[in-house]
Amino acid sequence: MKTRILLGLAAIFLVIQAFRPAKNLSAAVPFAGKDDITALHPPPPEVRQILATACYDCHSDHTRYPWYAEIQPVGWWLADHIKDGRRELNFSQFGTYPAKRQVKKLDALCDEVRDRTMPLKSYTLVHREARLTDAQVASLCQWAEAAQDRISAK
Repeated sequence: MKTRILLGLAAIFLVIQAFRPAKNLSAAVPFAGKDDITALHPPPPEVRQILATACYDCHSDHTRYPWYAEIQPVGWWLADHIKDGRRELNFSQFGTYPAKRQVKKLDALCDEVRDRTMPLKSYTLVHREARLTDAQVASLCQWAEAAQDRISAK
């Protein structure tokens, strides 16, 4: 009986591997689009690195996928997180947002990194380089606040 159950579970596991979610890989190179936040509000190199390691995998049109994204149902879970992240804030499409929304998103960005709700704990558990130091949070927020000021001044 146990053998049949295990064989059945193994068969289900193998079958679900054929159902893969679409990948978040645009044709554009990350940080290169005209609507990308870094094109509109060029960050200093350290902030650009923070965005690359802690934000862009879920909040842009180009995700760097780890090996385990190929295993279902983990791939489905990651795809859902990325979809939610992009819906909330997509740095690649930032220039398409109205100015008021841009300011609100930059304000929320600072609040969430200061409160340590972003990056998500589930992300930093695996991506240790995405754990932000106090100095990194300060640099990111300083850049975001300066961008907010420029947007509001228009």
